Amino acid sequence: MLKQQFNLKLSQKLSPQQIQLMKMIQLTTLDFEQKLQNEIEENPALENGKEEIDSLDEYQEDYNDNEVIDTQEIDIDAYLSDDEIPSYLLNSNNYSADDEEKTVPITGGIGFHQHLKVQLSSLILTPDEERIAEFLIGSIDDSGYLRRSLLDIMDDLAFTQNIIVNEEQLEFVLEKIHSLDPAGVGARTLQECLSIQLSRKQLSVPQIMASKIINEAFELFSKKHFVKLQDKFDVDEDLLKQGLKEIERLNPKPGGALSGIFQNTHIVPDFILSIENGILNVELNRRNAPELHISSSYKEMMKGYKEAPVKNKSQKEAVQFIKQKLDAAQWFIDAVAQRYQTLYLTINEIVKQQEAYFLSGDELQLKPMILKDIAEKINMDISTVSRVANSKYIDTPYGTKLLKSFFSESLTNEDGEEVSTLEIKKILKTLIEKEDKRKPLADLALSEELLKAGYRVARRTVAKYREQMDFPVARLRKEL
Repeated sequence: MLKQQFNLKLSQKLSPQQIQLMKMIQLTTLDFEQKLQNEIEENPALENGKEEIDSLDEYQEDYNDNEVIDTQEIDIDAYLSDDEIPSYLLNSNNYSADDEEKTVPITGGIGFHQHLKVQLSSLILTPDEERIAEFLIGSIDDSGYLRRSLLDIMDDLAFTQNIIVNEEQLEFVLEKIHSLDPAGVGARTLQECLSIQLSRKQLSVPQIMASKIINEAFELFSKKHFVKLQDKFDVDEDLLKQGLKEIERLNPKPGGALSGIFQNTHIVPDFILSIENGILNVELNRRNAPELHISSSYKEMMKGYKEAPVKNKSQKEAVQFIKQKLDAAQWFIDAVAQRYQTLYLTINEIVKQQEAYFLSGDELQLKPMILKDIAEKINMDISTVSRVANSKYIDTPYGTKLLKSFFSESLTNEDGEEVSTLEIKKILKTLIEKEDKRKPLADLALSEELLKAGYRVARRTVAKYREQMDFPVARLRKEL
């Protein structure tokens, strides 16, 4: 049986302009620059750089001719005025032309995957094999591993590249990729990754031992069953130690170092923090908020239209086009100003909240701070602060940091003081690094050590923090 119901629901709907503004706030400096360049290229009414200011008369006449545009529809004076946005809102800082230009250097480089593709020219491959190799390289993750099954890759090659290949052919090309640098790239498992690296070495006795451990007893190795390894290979503890030392020198994430270098070299900090006489100064990266203005030639067109004694249909169509471009340009200028204002308020409040850390560089000085704390202080929505914190970097005397890293929950110590979970993690990290590796501390023992230091942290919480810091359980941290 069909029923009709009437429900009254209150909901908030963002306008397309608001959505665009939110996206603009989230953009990194490099992405914002690209967005800016695209906007300037697409809208001739928008210009970048210092504006040549001409004196413009104020016009108040109305046009009532039916053949022309009604001034109630288009306020031409609004497009001739320079009073809409204060210029300081469009600059990243109040510098004079004589001030020293401050730039943040960016190291050049190519991406990790591009680095692999460049090496393909050194391999002997048919055109089809080269296309397969490029596809395989594109499927390698940033750690250097091929996580997808060969059957899935075969299907994708057939559907997207129209290349029909069997598993044997795919294995052949993958073996070629295994010869690329860094050693171990393209491996499907940790065992294969370490095995590839060992196969490239001039095998000494310790390296032969390491190769046997990885290729013949990987499960025993991964579970740290050292006595069983000695029994299996009938070797003494010293030789086993040498073999394990060789394995420690291998890279479990062959793509990690390269991808980190290539990606980090392209990080342009959105903010620059400096300390002068114990006072913190933070500013937006100067390249982040360039000067924008409405094209003077488009203003002249509007001025000419207003002064024309007779206006025909083609002029009306032209001024409609100009109006659209001017409206879009003005909205973009307003959005850039709003982006700047949002970033400025957010970063200043973060620096204010974490002043002790920024003055010392000591992570133990980081205060508990959540997104809501900043949002309430600057009277903005939490989602807006999140967009800034998750995508923006600040250049400090202690390195370039993601804003998100300054946020943490709090716990209460024995004195009843709130402390940052980052502080507890740092102490936990020190405990694990300094433990006796023959008898590593279990999570319960770590919890007890933290209690001695004045921090009451449950074993389950210790386990969570340990996993977040990529430390394995005690059994897997054991060494000879």
